[in-house]
Amino acid sequence: MTETTVTRNENESRYDLHVDGDLAGFAEYEIDGDRAAFTHTEVFETHRGGGVAGTLAGQALADTASRGLTIVPVCSYIAKYLDRHEVEGATVAPPQ
Repeated sequence: MTETTVTRNENESRYDLHVDGDLAGFAEYEIDGDRAAFTHTEVFETHRGGGVAGTLAGQALADTASRGLTIVPVCSYIAKYLDRHEVEGATVAPPQ
């Protein structure tokens, strides 16, 4: 069974996606006051196609919402994810 984990990496300003212990991708963000702008999401080619990008986005956005930050979806993948999924407690603002 595959083990997938998402962790906040504050030193790199991103959420890291690990599949079976290997770094498989990330979602970068920038914090400005009470706003978290998601700027880039990437899943490495060797891990694409298994739905892990959705896991990364869902868990990163849920964690951001739980911290009371407004989500700003600059990244097109994050914007599409938010169009298709509800994130409990999330406040979303358009990019400026």
